[in-house]
Amino acid sequence: MNASSPSPAQNQASTATLYGGVTNRRVTVRDLAAAKQRGEKWSMLTAYDALTAGVFDEAGIPVLLVGDSAGNCHLGYETTVPVTMDQMVMLSAAVVRGTKRSMIVADLPFGSYQESPAQAMHNAARLMKEAGVGAVKLEGGERSARSIELLVEAGVPVMAHIGLTPQSVHAFGGYPVQGRGDEAAHQLLRDAKAVQQAGAFAVVLEAVPAELAAQVTEQLAIPTVGIGGGPDTDAQVLVWTDMAGMTAGRVPKFVKQYADLRAVLGDAARAFAEDVRGGAFPAEEHSFH
Repeated sequence: MNASSPSPAQNQASTATLYGGVTNRRVTVRDLAAAKQRGEKWSMLTAYDALTAGVFDEAGIPVLLVGDSAGNCHLGYETTVPVTMDQMVMLSAAVVRGTKRSMIVADLPFGSYQESPAQAMHNAARLMKEAGVGAVKLEGGERSARSIELLVEAGVPVMAHIGLTPQSVHAFGGYPVQGRGDEAAHQLLRDAKAVQQAGAFAVVLEAVPAELAAQVTEQLAIPTVGIGGGPDTDAQVLVWTDMAGMTAGRVPKFVKQYADLRAVLGDAARAFAEDVRGGAFPAEEHSFH
């Protein structure tokens, strides 16, 4: 086999689909690159615990993100900013333990990489060594390129995140759509090309006009992952509690709810309480003698 010939493993990665094609190992960055070449779209969901992650893994979701969105969804914070590295390591390790096939990507939380590329490397190494994740995600385009480059050189796969970056909520003054207007659109394109040049294997495009996300997707060789980026990105990601209807109140415009688990769990809890109050639970079949 000469140097230019693909290995059997490369052939497998380039011919097997993400859904059903990879069953005996975890999905890798090479599988995602091959999917981009085939034009195969794929899904990503957040996960924060072993039980839920196992359900999504069994459902065939190829990539799970241990997002710092756990701050909003599970830890009771108003934003993602307070989430710590220790919390991310704990949550990420649980997701890894609960899965067999999905590629696990973990967020570097606010304050864990902005200081320097060396800080980014230290904390990315924690997520890989202590939690066992397969990749990390960090926010920022051109401003984060040096950190991405250092991580990739050290063997850490990096997913970038541009557009609306939730860790910058206080600078943005909320969660506005990004990339509107010529100047903002040009900056988003520069950011996308900067993270690709730095070595990122994929880039999340959050809350950007669909036409701009389509343009970025067309111009990049790496997969784009949309969340509020329209239908033309290579992949789509949602926060699982939004997707499954666990989130109370309003959800972002880009969310489609596929279930109403909040109502299901509420009904179950009320039924349990009624059985206890009425003496129907525990019944004979639930008792030891």
